[in-house]
Amino acid sequence: MLETVETIQPQTTATLNRGYVTFEEYLEQSSDTRICEWVDGEIINMPGASFEHQNINSFLITVLRLFVDRKDLGVVVVSPFAMKLESQRRGREPDILFVGKEKTHLIKKNYLDGAADLAIEIISPESVGRDRGEKFVEYEAAKIKEYWLIYPERRQVEFYRLNSDGFYQLAPTPEGVFQSEILPEFFLRVAWLWQEPLPTIAALKELNLI
Repeated sequence: MLETVETIQPQTTATLNRGYVTFEEYLEQSSDTRICEWVDGEIINMPGASFEHQNINSFLITVLRLFVDRKDLGVVVVSPFAMKLESQRRGREPDILFVGKEKTHLIKKNYLDGAADLAIEIISPESVGRDRGEKFVEYEAAKIKEYWLIYPERRQVEFYRLNSDGFYQLAPTPEGVFQSEILPEFFLRVAWLWQEPLPTIAALKELNLI
């Protein structure tokens, strides 16, 4: 069953420039440490991430990179790194991107020139409207095959896949386990994300990566 998405208006974020800014100008003003996005010709500065956000992000990066490298599936890219969605005039910076081998030619020096195969967003109270509303619609329209939304405060994860009609459909997680389709044989136990400390070694062993 497809889930109806209610677009929530995001809380205010800082606009760094007044007037129209091109994507190239946005890239020139972005940095390796500051996360900002390009939306309809404006540069929007994103708030800093919490420790929990960073911790979960690091866990996923470690597990995904080792899996993708071991299976020779493509490239895992970490924010800050822009994903240019030309038709929507957007330069988004998801927390984590996966780009399959067929699309690695789209990876430029400091941005991805098109849609990734997987986007992951770790959601804060401030970003829920943007990640669950605006980006959901944009990523669906851009045909990003999987979109994972992680809510640390709620201890909740939503995994979406594009269905045959081109719309996101909530993927099942039987017994709390998600099986990715774009990463064959990869699975994620949702409970891993809430453990303290995060079980990086145990997860890698269960995935037969070490």
